[in-house]
Amino acid sequence: MRLTLPLITAMVLPTTLPAHPHVFVEAQVTVVFGETGELAVKLDWFYDDLFSLLVTTDLGIDMDGDLILTAAEQQLLDEQIAAWPPDYAGDLEVSQADAVLALAEKQDHRMTYEGGLFHEAHLRPVPEIADPDAPVRIRVYDPSFYTAYELRRPVLIEGRDDCTAEIVPADLDAAYALAETLLDGQDPTAVGPDEYFPEIGDAFADTIVVTCAGPL
Repeated sequence: MRLTLPLITAMVLPTTLPAHPHVFVEAQVTVVFGETGELAVKLDWFYDDLFSLLVTTDLGIDMDGDLILTAAEQQLLDEQIAAWPPDYAGDLEVSQADAVLALAEKQDHRMTYEGGLFHEAHLRPVPEIADPDAPVRIRVYDPSFYTAYELRRPVLIEGRDDCTAEIVPADLDAAYALAETLLDGQDPTAVGPDEYFPEIGDAFADTIVVTCAGPL
């Protein structure tokens, strides 16, 4: 789990977001193919008005309420989002068959503030694929399910016109049943932000299946 601002977890979320999951983000996924076969995944995360308000309050930005950040406020925001915790993998999994593919460090990381809402974007290159003829599977999820991601449709593809992307919805009934079992019968939606929740965020994640007519 990684929030845009670590301080929000300790200072604001426990009293503001009582149910599990605690943060809701719309995720636009763009599959990017380079001219010489490179593969990358661009993620655009769109935060809701509540979380956006918590960010501005915690950082002390846009205090005049004009929904426009000054240069200094934007610099402060950029500094806060640039540093990911060492153990944070980026809430992104790219795989082929049973092989999870390694991801390179994020690129073009930025966060904008428009109409009172935050939009965070970055690119994750995939340096090597396991099989050029196998479909690529992409999932966006927080292992702790502290943050819930909802995929925007359609999934976008750049750089090739012979690929399609299908979204396979998660079995939410099965995911919540698994969570309840692992929580010894406790209602998963009633778990507070400081309480234990099993690392089964993948069970709640939709799967994007990217298939191309030719080799990747």
